[in-house]
Amino acid sequence: MDEEAFADDEFLPYWAELWPSALALTEALPEGMGGRKTIELGSGLGLPALVAAARGAEVTALDWALPAVELLRVNAARNGIELEARHGDWRTFAGSYDLVLGSDLLYEERNAEALLDVLPALAPEVLLAEPGRPPAAGFLERARAEWAVESLADRVYRLTRATRADPPTPTGG
Repeated sequence: MDEEAFADDEFLPYWAELWPSALALTEALPEGMGGRKTIELGSGLGLPALVAAARGAEVTALDWALPAVELLRVNAARNGIELEARHGDWRTFAGSYDLVLGSDLLYEERNAEALLDVLPALAPEVLLAEPGRPPAAGFLERARAEWAVESLADRVYRLTRATRADPPTPTGG
């Protein structure tokens, strides 16, 4: 790896560690996910994706590190779990899902902005595990403009699209 590649996106194998946020997110998943179309962004080892699929969700797991995607495919197959593991950058990913899963995505400020941009088009509900990284507070504050944000567990948040009342209809007079 050269300095330029590192500066561009810190191409280190962060995916190769089972992070506490992934464990927390996994513990917060509902027991029955019966067919919910779900995507895990930045899946790494993909524990939340694997558990969601085992609980009945139709899961796509997305990561920029090809070795992570390949390992997740092997792990899913060995455990008899069906999911789609895809190679790609979640910051520019498009699709339509019922639920987005993400853990420890906000390790850089630029990821907070990208997540705010990509989530509305992906799904009406998000389960996000965040260990307290500096960009998280600003992300959650800005997210409240478009999402209802609730705490599910210690540093695990549920975002649902906020519904806004329609503006009053002008009356003639």
